[in-house]
Amino acid sequence: MNQIVTIGLDLAKNIFQVHGIDACRKVVVRKPLRRGEVMKFFASLHPCLIGIATAHHWGRELGKLGHTVRLMPPAYVKAYVKRGKTDAADAEAICEAVTRPTMRFVAVKSMEQQGVLMLHKTRDLLVRQRTMLINALRGHLAEFGIIAAQGTAGVKAAIEAFHAMQDSLPTLARKALHGLIKQMRIVASEIDKIETQILTWHRNNAASRRLAVIPGIGPITASAIVAAAPDATLFSSGRSFAAWLGLTPRSHSSGGKEKLVGISKQGDGYIRRLLVIGATAVIRRARQDSASKNWAAKLLTRKPARLVSVALANKTARIAWALLARNQAYTADVGAA
Repeated sequence: MNQIVTIGLDLAKNIFQVHGIDACRKVVVRKPLRRGEVMKFFASLHPCLIGIATAHHWGRELGKLGHTVRLMPPAYVKAYVKRGKTDAADAEAICEAVTRPTMRFVAVKSMEQQGVLMLHKTRDLLVRQRTMLINALRGHLAEFGIIAAQGTAGVKAAIEAFHAMQDSLPTLARKALHGLIKQMRIVASEIDKIETQILTWHRNNAASRRLAVIPGIGPITASAIVAAAPDATLFSSGRSFAAWLGLTPRSHSSGGKEKLVGISKQGDGYIRRLLVIGATAVIRRARQDSASKNWAAKLLTRKPARLVSVALANKTARIAWALLARNQAYTADVGAA
């Protein structure tokens, strides 16, 4: 076992597969392990390189034993699977992929960073549930002729109109609508609580506070970026970071003919959506101010608003990377360049 220099570890619920090689790339160990045996097995080995297809918990635990742990996106490992779908084949592919010089690795996140991301994912889920409840409420009220404008004010007006004429509605309809309204208020209250917790974490994090100064980025977006990308130096450039978020053009080229077909929409869709929403707000302000020197305002004279919002989100992501990687503060002159 002391000859092992590289290990590919395929994770599962109960049975984990190990594939280890020595310095001559000869297979030394190929065996399954139960969950309770994993730490004992790796504790008996000399420090080695361990490849895992993304699991931050095991990355932290194995790192404590002195091993060098590299996490990789499963999609990048799939190309190294020779044939078939077995745990042994997957572990062998991971062992091969982790040694490739061009492989892209994922930074191991701390428990605190995972906790912040969990808040964001929970908030995102609740926001979608609130939208579903609002749409259901609007649809049911429309069946009784109660129509209201879109937006928060429109929902409030629809609820007020429902209360004003609820005595004329069937009993079962009133009960169903009261249930939707009650559930909507509960979800909204939970969203407020989560956003308060995110804001508290943001205020105590220097990197998150620096990002929040960038136009189009607020506490929610800033905290999500800092928690999702704890080490910005893993990205070689701002373009690489934007590509990780799926904000760069997707290439579909062949035969020497270059063709770009919109953004790739790969990577972290949650942060990408937040950046595009923030960019849309900046564009709205640029239109109102008519700032001829503003980058977004000038681009709006030549391109559609939605294209400009995505382009501005790309630019914002690159600025965010520069601040994180170089540990700098945002200045308007640099950001507008």
